[in-house]
Order: sequence, then C-alpha cells, then structure tokens
Amino acid sequence: MDTPTPVLSWAGHDLAKQETKMAKNVASLPFVFKHVALMPDVHMGKGALVGSVIATKDAVIPAAVGVDIGCGMMAIQTPFRGEKLDGKLKKIRLDLEAQIPVGFEENQEISKAATNWQGWQGFQELHKGVRGLENKAIKQLGSLGGGNHFIEVCIDTEDRVWLMLHSGSRNIGNKLAQCHIDTAKDLAKLADLSLPDRDLAYFVAGTPEFAAYWRDLQWAQQYASRNRELMMSRFMRVIEQHLNGGKKMKPLLTINCHHNYAEREVHFGEEVYVTRKGAVRAQVDDYGIIPGSMGTKSYIVQGKGNAHSFCSCSHGAGRIMSRSMAKNTYTLDDFIAQTSGVECRKDAELLDEIPAAYKQIDRVMANQADLVTVVATLKQVVCIKG
Repeated sequence: MDTPTPVLSWAGHDLAKQETKMAKNVASLPFVFKHVALMPDVHMGKGALVGSVIATKDAVIPAAVGVDIGCGMMAIQTPFRGEKLDGKLKKIRLDLEAQIPVGFEENQEISKAATNWQGWQGFQELHKGVRGLENKAIKQLGSLGGGNHFIEVCIDTEDRVWLMLHSGSRNIGNKLAQCHIDTAKDLAKLADLSLPDRDLAYFVAGTPEFAAYWRDLQWAQQYASRNRELMMSRFMRVIEQHLNGGKKMKPLLTINCHHNYAEREVHFGEEVYVTRKGAVRAQVDDYGIIPGSMGTKSYIVQGKGNAHSFCSCSHGAGRIMSRSMAKNTYTLDDFIAQTSGVECRKDAELLDEIPAAYKQIDRVMANQADLVTVVATLKQVVCIKG
C-alpha cells in the first residue's frame, strides 16, 4: 500500500476497496510506529479494521480499541474424555442457560465473588458518565452478553473435553468506551485536526484526557477478564455435576486472553502502545485461543513471537458477511444443516451466526503458520450464543 507507514498483511488475499481505505487511513496517522499489521481474519470495523494490530508512540485511538473493551476468550482443558458426554449434551446446555445470563440479561442474585472483586474500589474514579451504573455493572459481572459471544463444550482430536467461552466488559465497557470516543472527537474538532476518519480521533500521552482513558481502559480490561473467570467457574460446576458426580475437578490447562484491548509493550527496542483490535497476543509460548464459527473447528495455540506482527495472531475466523446479509442469504434449514452435530438452539434468531457467514478457519490458520503453533484442535458439541 502507498502509505507513509507500511501495512503488513497476513490475510492471504487482496483487501476490498473499503478495507484498503480503512487500512490506509490508520497507516497515515503520524504517530503509528513501524507499520500496521493485519491478521488473517481481517475485516471491516469502525475506524480501524477488525484484525488490526496498531503500535503507536505517545498516542492511543479509543475507537480502534472499540466499545467491547477487553473482549476475549477463556478456555480450560478438563481431565475428562468425550465419552463422558454421551447422552448428556442437551441437559448440559439447558443447565448452562439456566446458570449463566445471556443477551441483555443479568444476574438476579449477586454472588460474593462478584461483590468482592477488588475493581469496585476504583469505580468512583471512572468517567463521570458511568458512575450511576455501578449496580448494573455488579449484576452483569459473570454474564455473557449478545452478538457473537458464546459458551461451548468442545472435544479435541485426542478426545479430551474442553470448556470455552467468549465475552467482554458488557454494558459498562461499552459506556466507558463511548464516553471517551466522544471526548476524543470533541477534542479533534476543537483542535481542527485533519483526520481521514472521525473515528480515528486520538488522545496524546501526557494529557489529562489520555490519562483518564488509559485508567478506565485498564479497569474495563480487568472487568472483562474477571467476567470470564466468574462464568467459567459456574461452567465448571455444571460440568462437574454431569461428568464428575459433583466432585471438583482440576483443570489441566487454563487460558484467559483479551483480543480487543491496548497495553504498553516493548517492540523493536522501543516502548509503544499496542492496540489489538480483534487480535491475540502471541509472544513466545503465550497461549491463545482462536475460535472458528459454530459448527467448525477452533484452535488452542502457542505464540512464536513474530516481531513483524507485533507478536500477535488472529482472534477467530472473521466475518465475510454482515449479519443482515446472512439473514437475507440463508434459511433456517441451512443453519440446521451447517450446525449438524452441535447441541444448540436451532431457531431463526441465530441465523446471522451461520458458519457460512465466516471465513474458513482452516485457511485463516494456514495464513498464520509463522505466528503460532497449534497445540490442540477442538470441535464444539454444545454451543450457546448470546
């Protein structure tokens, strides 16, 4: 691409016109460091492409992080074999749906694990626009949310049972992000900044606005991580009831990773702010989770620490079709056929999550062989969508 800062792509194909424009917009910003890295599942986003890794010097772009701050994955490898699931899948799904709120739902009874989270100590320091939402945030801690968030029971190629879920910072993360995105846009307008896209409004390090955003960002990322932990704890209790006579199990491996977030990191010998918008950190030996769509495979990986990707990899399969297009293109019969063998709701509400609306996960994985090593290949047998 003809941009002041290079764009390196692992997509394995030419970007569409609008995708190219979005990548060029980001690469034209003066504070972008070295290059922009695009992961194999890259697709249209807001401001920046989903699947972008953007390293910056002394600035951060709130809309590039996005509104689901800290969205990510958690997975555990259980000691159980697949045969233990025989005849139990539907009951497991129904019990999970009863235990973990999905969509706009929240917990009716608040657990001690939620109220005892240390993050509440700093809540009143967050942006004034969310200070009336503490009770809602407490109730939503340990809930899934909607969209493409999910809970899955999987079996790997060695017949081992895995538990996996995908969620973020819920309403509180969304509201925090919107407050700061609005502030960044207002500042850009006041300064009469010439931006290629209003959604690329940014904060400059050393300013009060930057400090406030960075504080709230870290808080929301911690909330998202804790949200996944609380759901996984309930998930494990359900599985223990069905597969282990109610006795506690000890996970063989636990992974909890963000894929919509920003952190300070050192790359090419310099400290920079790294924004991963739909990308997973893949430093040497980092464990990561790359889910496919409903009815396809997912992968547990370890990073190779590829410097050119800023030690990153893809966060999933990536959409090739909008939700409305998927609903207009496919029928419920198509959805039922494509999710054959998966215990899930089989209704029209989930049609926008049909596997055909996503890229082929095998191709995505082939395009990042230099970024990660596959540790386990999983196939879901139970899927609950938000």
